[in-house]
Amino acid sequence: MELMDVIHQRKSVRKYLDKPVEREKLINCIEAARLAPSADNVQPWRFIVLDEPEFKADFCRHIVGGIFKRTKFIEKAPVIIVLVAKLNIIVHKIAKAATKTNLQLIDIGIAGEHLVLRAVEQGLGTCWINWFNPKKAQRYLSIPKKYRVISLIAMGYPAQGATRNKPDLPIEKILLFNKDFRKKL
Repeated sequence: MELMDVIHQRKSVRKYLDKPVEREKLINCIEAARLAPSADNVQPWRFIVLDEPEFKADFCRHIVGGIFKRTKFIEKAPVIIVLVAKLNIIVHKIAKAATKTNLQLIDIGIAGEHLVLRAVEQGLGTCWINWFNPKKAQRYLSIPKKYRVISLIAMGYPAQGATRNKPDLPIEKILLFNKDFRKKL
């Protein structure tokens, strides 16, 4: 499959078949994420795979209630990958102070996107989840304070009607060259 085919096929999947994801495919996805670039190659990411049904269900009950109930669909995902960032990396601290840019979020985002694109290539569907209670996730999983839960990725084999068909903006709406941006932003 060509890269642009994978990119075109990548959609947020919110309905999954009741079918486990093979460990080999999970490892392939994490391997793709592992190869992502990061600031000064510090590789701040850690990936916690939840694929044991009872543990995953209990985790979801703790993190997607109340105002986060809109993401309850992840309870039915065969896999939830918890994206965790290592904190207190000097490169990240310097960048945040100098530029106000949180490089660990950029690093995790790049790695996560590698992961979801590899998932598509293997016939899997994913959905990035940021609408959950990260503090409860951190506590539930007993993650040390030198790490922070950043995001979740739900994963599984897509079911019928698994995605919403929202059109992407056309390129002429988002592409700006040189000084043209002044007229268009």
